[in-house]
Amino acid sequence: MKEQELKKLISQMTLEEKASLCSGADFWQTKAIERLGIPTVKVADGPHGLRKQEEEADHLGVNESKKAVCFPAGCALAASFDRKMAELLGETLGTECQAEGISTVLGPAMNIKRSPLCGRNFEYYSEDPYVSTEMAAAYVHGVQSKQVGTSPKHFMANNQEYHRMTSSSEMDERTMREIYLASFEGMVKKEKPWTIMNAYNRLKGTYLCENKEMLTDVLRDEWGFDGYVMTDWGAMNDRVAALKAGCELEMPGPGSDNDAEIAAAVRDGSLDESVLDTACERMLRIVYRFTENRDKNAVFDYEKDHETARRLEEESIILLKNEDEILPLKTACKVAFIGKYAKEPRYQGGGSSHINSFQVESALAAVGENPNIVYAKGFNDEADVSNEVLVAEAVKAAQESDIAVIFAGLPDNFESEGYDRKHLRMPECQNQLIEAVAEVQPNLVVVLHNGAPVEMPWIKRAKGLVEAYLGGQAVGGAVVNVLYGKVNPSGRLPETFPLRVQDTPCFLTFGGEKDKSDYSEGVFVGYRYYSSKEMPVLFPFGYGLSYTTFQYSNLRTNHTNIKESEELIVQVDVTNTGKYTGKEVVQLYVSEQNQSVVRPVHELRAFDKVELRAGETKTVTFTLDCRAFSYWNTEIHDWYVETGSYKIQIGRSAAEMISSTEVHVTNEKVISKIYTLNSTIGEIMTDPKGKLIMEQAMGSMMQDTGAKEMEEKAQGDGTVVNNEMMAAMMEGMPLRQLISFVPGLKKELLLQLIDALNG
Repeated sequence: MKEQELKKLISQMTLEEKASLCSGADFWQTKAIERLGIPTVKVADGPHGLRKQEEEADHLGVNESKKAVCFPAGCALAASFDRKMAELLGETLGTECQAEGISTVLGPAMNIKRSPLCGRNFEYYSEDPYVSTEMAAAYVHGVQSKQVGTSPKHFMANNQEYHRMTSSSEMDERTMREIYLASFEGMVKKEKPWTIMNAYNRLKGTYLCENKEMLTDVLRDEWGFDGYVMTDWGAMNDRVAALKAGCELEMPGPGSDNDAEIAAAVRDGSLDESVLDTACERMLRIVYRFTENRDKNAVFDYEKDHETARRLEEESIILLKNEDEILPLKTACKVAFIGKYAKEPRYQGGGSSHINSFQVESALAAVGENPNIVYAKGFNDEADVSNEVLVAEAVKAAQESDIAVIFAGLPDNFESEGYDRKHLRMPECQNQLIEAVAEVQPNLVVVLHNGAPVEMPWIKRAKGLVEAYLGGQAVGGAVVNVLYGKVNPSGRLPETFPLRVQDTPCFLTFGGEKDKSDYSEGVFVGYRYYSSKEMPVLFPFGYGLSYTTFQYSNLRTNHTNIKESEELIVQVDVTNTGKYTGKEVVQLYVSEQNQSVVRPVHELRAFDKVELRAGETKTVTFTLDCRAFSYWNTEIHDWYVETGSYKIQIGRSAAEMISSTEVHVTNEKVISKIYTLNSTIGEIMTDPKGKLIMEQAMGSMMQDTGAKEMEEKAQGDGTVVNNEMMAAMMEGMPLRQLISFVPGLKKELLLQLIDALNG
């Protein structure tokens, strides 16, 4: 519908009708206004499958939904490091939505994995905002290419389940911009999602549903978002304040009391009716975008989409260990499949994303009637109790086989929406099973089904380790194809697996107290923390093995010196030096060499996935703009590139840089600084203009007389002063202190100097 038609339609609505559009008709539908022919549209939970409820509705996955396809969860999809796979998932979901009459899928979920303890991490993509925003952008593009909307969530700083509806995320401006907003920013700017879902929590004391800075100043005015904002289910606090802030739709409905509040606020003058008109316009624009582009010929092809789910998981599985090349398995080997999850895989998490899968493919089913494979259940996961009979059966099966593959992981009740994990341990009964099998069978492979990192006390006992994450309903077939080499694993970890929970950056503050969660670790989230501290981890961000090998060479850039406004082209040659066709995730990190602010040792700024036949070489090309070198400067409240040298690094993971080159970046933008008597000499000398004025003003008096006087005074105190010590003392010395060390220097001369510096 054209803008003029929309405005005319809104002008015909009564105040009560306008207000009614600002809340849902029920749990999943917007309100219709039959008098004016305004239709209702449906939304449905995602983000990795449709949870369409026809009867009793809820937002925690308690009541049954319509049969659908469960695709790999966000934790798995991100591990593919493949934008094409995220786009394919989006396209598939978009078609399913058209077939089911769903206007908007509630996803993707893209909060930062601040701590591995967050109970909902299985839905989220990464600890790194660049990975998160890139994968989400591809997903959004795929869905919306089918004329179906998305609702990326949960905007923003929703990084824990504990007191998620009342807790306030407390963080500084730079942390907010570089990590938590950056997770959404690129996706919003590039793909313009139809809607955004705001989070339950507060940000620095203000509920996100009524946070004007986030919903209007940043999201709309700065990033160009032009859709409507809906609440998470039940997240509304103050309805009128939320509408003023930029939150158009309250879900679920009916919100008749809040609708009445809106109308009353317009009548008493506390809410300008134009604000309500704008909200209606934003809502209706999206409603008609779907209804006018409805594809009534779309078909929900369950079997085809099941195959897509398997393909997505095959691209996402991570090979973490392959000692003695125990994998891929040979078909002639006798293999014991051990563990409940071989027959009944854990393939999704609990809560609003829980899918009523039309079928589930286990690893045991995928191998079919194979005489070389035996199965032993090994454990139950309803309670953390070892079953001696099941363990004995597993040990016997392992003894009588050439190789044992244990399918282990986290039970449903260990991670879910609504609560956080208390530790990183797997159930002790599973750890004991792995140890018992390892005692009798050295050829041991462990396959993990989990939505977040776990501790692995048995890691040295396993020759092979496969991370399947929560791989969707076709996980069994995908895992078997990887185990037997039909698929060469190419996933990489989108998060760090720490050795223990105490090592995590926010261990002391996660969850918070008195409904405040202090993000005191700042920008040092995930690998930014571990790499900067050179801290050992179980497996680093970006890590993953292959059945083939890759070699990098000829890293080059189109320039060695660039201006901040110019783009840098980076190229590197990648060769498959092994025996099998495989895919490599090429990771580019940037490291600033002359830091004047505290920054991580390096940050991921680009990645690409490339497929290579044995012996084949391809050139991978990246284009870096100023954002790749920037940090958020809190003085100017904007992104800023420091003039200096930067290393361009190619890494196999965040912990292994294998090739690097340096470029010099010059920023010609001048940040206006206000100098005072308390400004330090070091601060002034780092400013090119300040350095010139300082040297002209002080001249040799500063370098000779002042230095000599300082040296004499210091030696009088029994201190031995060398040039390095002198430079250090001068760097941190405020201007006012020069009066004490430079003979004849008067305060009025310093004030004249300050005037010149600020001129």
